[in-house]
Amino acid sequence: MAPPLPGRKDRQIPGPSRRSLLAGVAALGALGAAGCSRVATASTAKGGDLLDRLRAQGVVKLGIAGEIPFGYIDRDGRLTGEAPELARIIFKRLGVDRVQPVPTEFGSLIPGLNSQQFDVVAAGMYVTPERCKQVIFADPDYQMLDAFIVRKGNPKGLHNYRDIVAKKAKFATGTGYAEIQYAVEAGYKESDILIVPDQVAGLNAVEAGRVDVFAGTALTVREVVKKSAKAEATKQFAPLVGGKPHVDGGAFAFRPTETALRDAFNVELRKLKRSGELFRILRPFGFTRAEMTDLTMKELCGG
Repeated sequence: MAPPLPGRKDRQIPGPSRRSLLAGVAALGALGAAGCSRVATASTAKGGDLLDRLRAQGVVKLGIAGEIPFGYIDRDGRLTGEAPELARIIFKRLGVDRVQPVPTEFGSLIPGLNSQQFDVVAAGMYVTPERCKQVIFADPDYQMLDAFIVRKGNPKGLHNYRDIVAKKAKFATGTGYAEIQYAVEAGYKESDILIVPDQVAGLNAVEAGRVDVFAGTALTVREVVKKSAKAEATKQFAPLVGGKPHVDGGAFAFRPTETALRDAFNVELRKLKRSGELFRILRPFGFTRAEMTDLTMKELCGG
């Protein structure tokens, strides 16, 4: 669901086939070509002046990674997902009328943001201490547990990262996903992890028997297996970090200089949380009340 360690990174949409997922990624590429015009340059004012410049431009460029349900192009070629839909509402309230996608691989989101290929990461990215050294995050708009894609019947009995290590299972996850570190912390050798582009490739790897398990966010995993006759999703679980169960939170990311924009974004996000509108925005993408959160950026950054 991504990056310097991950995330990633849901909506109750009609279960997409792998073909439609891949078509969405292709469409993203087409939109990306159109969306690569120059973005606003780095701010020099304290706190940044990007919000003022976005208001003047009337458009904000969103870095997305083509991952259902966080940010993707649907069958009709329309940008959607929990993060883009939330961005539309918040930036509209901030005086920016349009959002424009700039698609890239998940692992390229932070480098792309900091090299000004787009204005904000809107990809459901997990807030991690490693990422907090490179970007600044808004407070999380959702919280999330992990789940696995396994073959039907879960023949190896894989329910958490310790099971993968104990049973010497062949393990895969996505490029830059936080799940890489969770597996390593459980004792899995990083060089033995198969890194694939996304959850669709992970499903293919499990179905073909190249790996025993693919790890991702619970919502992403549940969505991608819907049409599979060979694979299923495990029950969601909390990975262990420092020996303790850990709940991830996904948020928008901004360049470190743009604290004014991030703070303004947070003000509107908190209003949506208090009113209950945030849940109404995210619910169509498969989010439940259990995924609503009061976690803060500071808690997840470790500060």
